[in-house]
Amino acid sequence: MVYNLLKIIWIAILWLDLILFTLFMYTLSFLPKKWTSSYYSHLFQSWCWAFIRALGVNLKLHEKNQYPLPKHFILIGNHPSLFEDLGMPALFKARFLAKRELKDWWFVGRMSVATGTLYVKRESKESRKKAREQLIDTLKKGHNIALYPEGGCKGRRLYLPFYQGVFEIALTTNVPILPVFLHYEAQEAFEWKTEETVIQKLRAIAFAQNKTVNYYIYDAIDPKQFQTKEAFCEYVQNLYLLWQTEYLE
Repeated sequence: MVYNLLKIIWIAILWLDLILFTLFMYTLSFLPKKWTSSYYSHLFQSWCWAFIRALGVNLKLHEKNQYPLPKHFILIGNHPSLFEDLGMPALFKARFLAKRELKDWWFVGRMSVATGTLYVKRESKESRKKAREQLIDTLKKGHNIALYPEGGCKGRRLYLPFYQGVFEIALTTNVPILPVFLHYEAQEAFEWKTEETVIQKLRAIAFAQNKTVNYYIYDAIDPKQFQTKEAFCEYVQNLYLLWQTEYLE
């Protein structure tokens, strides 16, 4: 009885912390970027962790890499859940590519702009071209970028073939690709379903019986090994298929 009461109080404290933190971040997002650019992305990482704690998720990073990870990289991952929008930026410092609709989300939209998120209208060829140019420019300025080559949140099974744009960018800039395989032990609770709203999915995650999340990071892949984006893409796809067999089957 006492344990359950203390647990409820602790959960309430975590959600109150998240609400206050969100209001603080939202307020900061209205300030000029020149005032916040040096620290806002660091605060956003902390905000992601506050959200993860409020949901009660046990996020684990498993270092499967055999060699030291590069400081400059293009981060990619599979995209089974909306939880990646919290988990990936919590663990990795990078500028993420997101769908344009994210800009219009309450609170989070303004915060994502302030933290340097890049956007694309997936159905627009012109928008995809502009996003590619922005990603290359971001890399040339020394920043890391992150995106999902499946082209969106497609469910627990890999949605193939991967889009080849990220591999072309890696070949153009000579920046290595850093692959992460994302695995949710309670796949049904975490998997994004098109008929669900964001609130419904967050509720499903918060009440999941198993909240263990495993992110497996592997060795960076040097683009110099490949002559074409097609060969690079196929190589990475095959790696993800192997990891899918290992963790999902």
